Amino acid sequence: MLETEVLSKVFKGKVAVDGVSLYLDKGESVGLLGPNGAGKSTTISMMSSLIKPTSGDVKLHGKSVVNDPDSIRKVLGMVPQEIALYEELTAYENLKFFGRIYGLKGEVLKKAIQNILELVGLEDRQKEVISTYSGGMKRRINMAVAMLHDPEVLIMDEPTVGVDPQSRSHILEMVRKLNREKGLTVLYTSHYMEEVERLCDRVYIMDYGKVIASGTKEELKSILSGEETIWIDLDRGSPNLVMELQGFEGIQQSTETEKGLKLIVPKGSKLLGKVFQAAERHEVQILNVNVQIPTLEDVFLHLTGRKLRD
Repeated sequence: MLETEVLSKVFKGKVAVDGVSLYLDKGESVGLLGPNGAGKSTTISMMSSLIKPTSGDVKLHGKSVVNDPDSIRKVLGMVPQEIALYEELTAYENLKFFGRIYGLKGEVLKKAIQNILELVGLEDRQKEVISTYSGGMKRRINMAVAMLHDPEVLIMDEPTVGVDPQSRSHILEMVRKLNREKGLTVLYTSHYMEEVERLCDRVYIMDYGKVIASGTKEELKSILSGEETIWIDLDRGSPNLVMELQGFEGIQQSTETEKGLKLIVPKGSKLLGKVFQAAERHEVQILNVNVQIPTLEDVFLHLTGRKLRD
């Protein structure tokens, strides 16, 4: 339905996006992950016709969006990172304004506004000005604007940043419902890996402007199918212990956590004995050990070497 073909963007001699090819089938929910500066937002901006690519193309139903940007603007809902609302207007007034830009009017516009307010759970607050809204409520109205014209494709660029848990849960359930029940095609970027795990059928991972891995969540996790994750709770932190473990042969990744350590090691390895010995040398007590199969976040760290927020 929507795809990019070797999409690239150069800003003042710096390559922001480098030959990205990806696709969304109708009714899919696809995640786009990458550390800060990976090129996600620039890719999304080109897909939504906000900026032109330096080279490559974006196609909707096989037709060039670069040559005909209006083709995607009619069927696209875009939820940007930043709140794009008029703070001095009410929620209803914002929706009415943007609805007219979409070409809606009269009873059609009124019905669309009431339907979307009900969907985002803010019909009882529609007459209040946006400046009085909480961050989560603003995010929900931001989404309402993007969905007011009943788009075929919804692109969401980190839509839950800075929102309260209740609003975040509401947003996620709303996206899931629209995707699963109404067949809305979704491209979703987030700094929260659990959101992508919850919402997306397939995932693309970007780094330094390139797609470095793609597939279903299960296919991506199979990259580390020969490994297991060991969570170790300690009585106190010990940077020296972490440093020593990083030098152990067979330990592929060693990172500090709030409670202690997370290790990624080959399945069936007998490294735990050495870890206990190292902890004893550094006078650190091991309180608990939990072995798990690798997660999508483990794969992300393995491929990029960086956390999403780095």
